[in-house]
Amino acid sequence: RIAPPARLTASGAARTFSVMSPISPELEGTEAALESRLREAGRVIVAFSGGADSSYLALAAHRILGEDALAVTAISPSYPDSHRKMADQVVEQIGIRHRYVNTAEMEREGYRANRSDRCYFCKTELFEVLGRLREEIGFDSVAYGLNADDRQDFRPGHRAAEEHRVLAPLMDAALSKAEVRALSRAAGLLTADLPASACLASRLPYGTEVTPERLRQVEEGEELLRGLGFRQLRLRHHGEVARVEIDPSELPRALDASMAKAIVAAIKPLGFRFVSLDLEGYRTGALNEVLWPLPEQDE
Repeated sequence: RIAPPARLTASGAARTFSVMSPISPELEGTEAALESRLREAGRVIVAFSGGADSSYLALAAHRILGEDALAVTAISPSYPDSHRKMADQVVEQIGIRHRYVNTAEMEREGYRANRSDRCYFCKTELFEVLGRLREEIGFDSVAYGLNADDRQDFRPGHRAAEEHRVLAPLMDAALSKAEVRALSRAAGLLTADLPASACLASRLPYGTEVTPERLRQVEEGEELLRGLGFRQLRLRHHGEVARVEIDPSELPRALDASMAKAIVAAIKPLGFRFVSLDLEGYRTGALNEVLWPLPEQDE
């Protein structure tokens, strides 16, 4: 078994578990497959965002490879400050070696144009930066946190991973998102129940140019909504309109007249003329709905 990390208390002090939470025999087998895949990877850089998938991958890599694992977090306008803070906490909890790098996806026309393959250009930039770092420090491979479920969605970023020979150990071990969360929970990892959150550019409809100003509006708006007590949400940027998605379980509270007024008062000053509440609520891949059936992709 992959040993549990130190767990952070609310004060930030670390403590360790004397026992691990049990997992099923099936998950033990899957975890063993992940361990085998990581050992084959040699000295590995983990593309680390601080989300649930990359955090569990970083934990597994650290416990299996020790100093031969390095978590690397990319900083750019599309990476929220809240993610950086979570990444710092997880690194402290796990104890893995960690560093930040700057990425320049905003300089790539294909990224700014925000077509349906935007993630390809973002991941290409990331993997080129990590590839250069890998060569510089003499590591063997780069890995990222694609899980088995992700292949069911439209993932142009995985094409960039394949082109740059980036490993996907969670997918190779057939770990689903639910299983990643179960293993993270058993290990006491802070991110076990962390809501899913893609980069800020994912809040802009395809065809809307990605700019630092629009990303700032989204980031600040989502932080304000969290400040109102909502947990799972998205602020979709439609020019003058901010379309707010709230998890269906939280929608009744959002629909309360006084709360609706508070949401408008929080979001409008960011530069929006209108604020709408999506009655379908939050769902992953909402902006990909316009793509089905998927367009043919160039090989």
